[in-house]
Amino acid sequence: MNGVSSGVLVSLGAYFIVMIGIGIYAYFKQSNDSEGYMLGGRNLGPAVTALSAGASDMSGWLLLGLPGYMYADGVVSIWIALGLTTGAFLNYIIVAPRLRVYTEIADNAITLPDYFANRFEDKSHMLRVISAVVIILFFTVYTAASLVGGGKLFESSLNLSYSTGLWVTAGVVVAYTLFGGFLAVSMTDFVQGVIMLFAMVIVPVVAFTDLGGISATTAAVRNIDPNLLNITSGMTILGIISLLAWGLGYFGQPHIIVRFMAIRSVKDVPTARNIGMSWMIVSLLGSLATGFAGRAYVQKTAMTLDDPETIFLVFTQFLFTPLVSGFLLAAILAAIMSTISSQLLVVSSSLTKDVYKLFFDREASESRQVMVGRISVVLVAVVSILLASDPESSVLSLVSHAWAGFGAAFAPLVVFSLTWRRMNRNGAVAGMVVGALTVILWVYGGFEYNGMPLNDWLYAIVPGFALSTIAIFAVSIMTGAPKPSVSAKFEEMESIIKE
Repeated sequence: MNGVSSGVLVSLGAYFIVMIGIGIYAYFKQSNDSEGYMLGGRNLGPAVTALSAGASDMSGWLLLGLPGYMYADGVVSIWIALGLTTGAFLNYIIVAPRLRVYTEIADNAITLPDYFANRFEDKSHMLRVISAVVIILFFTVYTAASLVGGGKLFESSLNLSYSTGLWVTAGVVVAYTLFGGFLAVSMTDFVQGVIMLFAMVIVPVVAFTDLGGISATTAAVRNIDPNLLNITSGMTILGIISLLAWGLGYFGQPHIIVRFMAIRSVKDVPTARNIGMSWMIVSLLGSLATGFAGRAYVQKTAMTLDDPETIFLVFTQFLFTPLVSGFLLAAILAAIMSTISSQLLVVSSSLTKDVYKLFFDREASESRQVMVGRISVVLVAVVSILLASDPESSVLSLVSHAWAGFGAAFAPLVVFSLTWRRMNRNGAVAGMVVGALTVILWVYGGFEYNGMPLNDWLYAIVPGFALSTIAIFAVSIMTGAPKPSVSAKFEEMESIIKE
């Protein structure tokens, strides 16, 4: 083992020990019931809420996918960042306070399917079952996307096999999620968010310094291809809309909005918003800057870069000492693992509450539900590893499909359930089904327009979100008004928000 690898392993080893240690601490601190394991007892502070939401949101695509997009296509990638920033801000304004209040009013809903079923008093369980299926389907793909990042990290930086990277990444995440539940996931997310922020500042700063500054780097990129500096290069109006539309997905991402359900008080939401948005803006700018500097650095050093999504790894290997390099690699793992842990917990919670308890054991004790949740964490992790077994998978591509699926199926449903009292159960079911099926057919149906796959022509979340919205309004208006008890809970939520 050479010196560089040894130093890297020291840093990574320390990181793994800290993550597992937090999981053990959370195991002894949390209450042994479903609300404690799946929602942390609704007692997260604003800083933990904000960084936990941010870290679980960004995943490996922040350090791999987005820099790779900037490297390959230039500043047109800024459109994604603009869309995401806008969507995240509106999520804090529209969804966060209302969802925190409403989930408690709606019979203390713990999962998103729980909330949908209780919000509309759906005794048929249709809403709960369909939403659980959507979560299990799209999150399995999403988790696989995150594991791809872990496999690439181990393969590119540690000279280990892609398969080893998958299993090691999943193993550590499963360890602390299995025992510590939501509290461990949120606490590790906070630490991981701090590590990611540091990495997204130090890497581009050192890279620009090595290249002679921002002006010199920009000139070098211009010499490579002037179109890389054109924010509309090769873009159509629909292309720009597609990139901006990533922001629509925020309203429907269960692993993000579950943090709003867990914050200790609605009064803490503004503080969480300020912390979260500051973290996000700095991180996105750092990610884009890394890809931009990377294009000039590869040209300057005359190296060959086969996969643009590994440009962050290149900088960690060539610009930093072994120990710092290991810390920066830990930042990638932090981004990957924070998302995986959140996704695993959301899926396991849904499998427990919305599948096991509903269909197999309605009288399940709190301790049995926690046990089933832990078993589900392991099962979902294994399935995701199998799906991620192809090392040629693109992190950004896989994430985009899952993001669109949740954005179309849940985003309109979440927003209108929190803001429109006339919405009813039938409209909720129609919107969710139409949104999910639209994305599935748009991405995997094999349809083309002018010889171009539909998802390349227009991002699936756009038609999915639009058709889901239309379905919610049309079906809600054409069918009966909500029950008086449903309307009463809506009015109670509104009165609390206005206080």
